[in-house]
Amino acid sequence: MRADRLLALLLLLQNRGRTTAAVLAAELEVSVRTVHRDVEALGAAGVPVVADRGPAGGYRLVDGYRTRLTGLTAAEAGALFFAGLPGPAKELGLGALLATAESKVRAALPPGLGESALRLQERFHLDPAAWFREADPVPLLTVVARAVWEQQVLDVHYRRWQGEVRREVCPLGLVLKGGLWYAVGSTVGGPVRSYRVSRLRSAEPTGAHFDRPPDFDLAAHWTASERELSDRMRSGTAELRVSPRVLRLLPALFGAVGSRAVAAAGPPDAEGWVRVLLPVESETVAVADLLRLGADAEVLGPAPLRRAVAAEAAALHRRYAQDE
Repeated sequence: MRADRLLALLLLLQNRGRTTAAVLAAELEVSVRTVHRDVEALGAAGVPVVADRGPAGGYRLVDGYRTRLTGLTAAEAGALFFAGLPGPAKELGLGALLATAESKVRAALPPGLGESALRLQERFHLDPAAWFREADPVPLLTVVARAVWEQQVLDVHYRRWQGEVRREVCPLGLVLKGGLWYAVGSTVGGPVRSYRVSRLRSAEPTGAHFDRPPDFDLAAHWTASERELSDRMRSGTAELRVSPRVLRLLPALFGAVGSRAVAAAGPPDAEGWVRVLLPVESETVAVADLLRLGADAEVLGPAPLRRAVAAEAAALHRRYAQDE
């Protein structure tokens, strides 16, 4: 809406001072030409906007001019919950709303507090994405987000590891975990499940609405489901003898279970090696995980896992011995 955009432009100029048309266009997600037209519209409405020419030029308000039109809309107020996560906010289609809401809040603050808020934004940045991983394509994220907000039933076509399914889902929330988006929802009368948004082939509102369970707690459900998944995946325990180097690496390689293994490690032997108990997944996955530790780790048990690691190591030796 143009009125919202003009107000956002006015607040950006008030909060930032002189700003180029290119920067304003990027903030408002419009073209530079649109910015020029909007500045002309502000001037026609009596707002004293000055255009400074030259390399250091840009648009600014006449010194001393301030607007008090800083009331937040309901949508802008909701977008403020993503104030520390501009990337996810943009993925959800809230980028422009968030920018406008932040501008209104800064404009409503006294000059000293407004400057402090701007310094915080300049010096602290939250990046929820995982390292060394490309972001999942999530073209249907805004559709799911709208359905979550409006409590609309979605007809989804979902790709699972076991195959593809179609379901009518009541989406109860969205979770951003390690840079990946998950939709949490239930089938009508069914259990609550998690759906990785990037695996949705389609998601269409059915026109029906659902009643959100009054006692459903998204954060508590996600924490419990994480714990359940971890317990289900790590169904076994490996007894290892590891060098000091591997002991230091366990938390980085295995996360929380690695940290707990280190905390419960036995005393070092004469060579400085220690014994640890490490929860592991299925034998196939465990063999691959443990081989990453190289010769600085020895599997002591269970016996079938020790034999499987030894067999894989022997196969590797035969493979590379062909070059000798």
